[in-house]
Amino acid sequence: MKFVVMSVWDVGKAAELAKLQDKVDTAPPSGYKTLANYVCLAHPVSGLPSGTGVSIIIAEAESAEALAAANYPAMLAGADINIVPVIDMPIGGVAEVEKKARG
Repeated sequence: MKFVVMSVWDVGKAAELAKLQDKVDTAPPSGYKTLANYVCLAHPVSGLPSGTGVSIIIAEAESAEALAAANYPAMLAGADINIVPVIDMPIGGVAEVEKKARG
């Protein structure tokens, strides 16, 4: 299953969090794979304090345990992490996916 992982963190912790992400990317937990990793150049949502960084990861995970193993170290380091399950929507085929979901 695919997930969007949004992390909000104090920019003073950027170096520490970058090292943790490098560990996940080079030796991922069983059942977890980072597909894409982005750092936002501006706040994607309003209300975040100055000095806050935001990163967005697209990942595949086979279980809650795999998600926890990949993200818990960053949480312990001070990142606020939100994990949202997502579904692939084909270009030009969204209506068909919606129709199937409706039953």
